[in-house]
Amino acid sequence: MNTARPYARRARGILAWVAAAFGVLTVVVGGRTLAGADPGYIVFRPLLIYNTVMGVAYLVAGITMWRSLEAGRRAAAAVFLLNLLVLAVIGYLYATGSAVAIDSVRAMTFRTGVWLILFLGLAWLGRGGRAAGT
Repeated sequence: MNTARPYARRARGILAWVAAAFGVLTVVVGGRTLAGADPGYIVFRPLLIYNTVMGVAYLVAGITMWRSLEAGRRAAAAVFLLNLLVLAVIGYLYATGSAVAIDSVRAMTFRTGVWLILFLGLAWLGRGGRAAGT
């Protein structure tokens, strides 16, 4: 890591922590719902399963971010793109009157936005290091 940018390591650590914490929270909430807890809205089971599995991927991506800026950036991009694809599918299903609740669309929009921010943060940190010659 570039010593001319002492905040970069801390910023990457914060991004990694957010990703990992988001993953753990996603697995816990998804696991509870899969086990029968009522979330208070209509559950689209395929989306619930996807999100719970992705919670593990979020945790792995967070660990990857901690270990490597470049690999973490790629992991964040992959998670963002997968979430964006799923958001498009459930948005379409919602618009056509399928059994997808607006709460699910909103939650998926939030997840996708979080991963876009994580990716952009890592990309920004990476650009700064290359610009400084590292």
